[in-house]
Amino acid sequence: MSGAGARGWGFADDRGVEAVAPAVPARVVAYVRAGAALLDLGVVPVAVYGSGHDGPEPDPAKDGGLAAAGVPYLGPGRALDEERLRAVAPDLVVDVTYDGKSPYAVDEGLAERLGVPLVALSVGGELPLGEIIGRFGALGAALGAVPGGPEAVGDGGGELAAAEAAVRVAAGAAGPGVLALSGGGPEQVHLARPGAWPELARLAELGVRFLDPGPGPGANWLTGGWERAAEAGPELVLYDDRAHATSPVGRVPAGARLVPWSPEVPPSPAAYARFFRAVARALEP
Repeated sequence: MSGAGARGWGFADDRGVEAVAPAVPARVVAYVRAGAALLDLGVVPVAVYGSGHDGPEPDPAKDGGLAAAGVPYLGPGRALDEERLRAVAPDLVVDVTYDGKSPYAVDEGLAERLGVPLVALSVGGELPLGEIIGRFGALGAALGAVPGGPEAVGDGGGELAAAEAAVRVAAGAAGPGVLALSGGGPEQVHLARPGAWPELARLAELGVRFLDPGPGPGANWLTGGWERAAEAGPELVLYDDRAHATSPVGRVPAGARLVPWSPEVPPSPAAYARFFRAVARALEP
């Protein structure tokens, strides 16, 4: 069941759990990444919360348009104060899942104690980017969002399709070598395995030439010293710009172009279109 019917509202999430409510939820609290995507789609959360990477203030790299829309931030999810959450009177909690089993940023027990249904949508590398975006679109529609309505950002799939076309043209037949990474401190960097990240995998399909970080442990990242990033010889670096990540400035080859990349881009067409357009501009000779 998805959406509202004679027997109330329901939505099957990506854990195989059916979230049910007496009517279409109107007061949605969400993990900040999910909340930013819903906002882009036309659903304004009443509040958002962070993850274990986050602190008492929202991370601008993950916020999307939430701050501008006046959506309050309740703090990191695993340390979320129950009374503070109860005070905003949610009737639905929306999180993400990487393993298809558990919500990523909030304690399931917290939602259970409040008697509030919880939806967790997959953002892991096992799904292609289009399916991830589609699932968030389906949830937005089930919550009453109207495609292209007054709250929605951009023109949805058309905007993303145009950005993808720009990437394909800019990547050309033999574009620059691209390395995606997340700084883990002055001595350590995590090099992304492109196939593990839906948006990087999609860029590769569009012709972006990613550099292989090499063999070693780690399904999503290869972790080592910053010299590994330099040895790869990237001409373009997509760097994690979240608040907890270390800047690559001065730690990668001096001539490399730098483009911010959040591994937690809001899963909406508008947000991915913005990122893809930035990549396309950086790929141009």
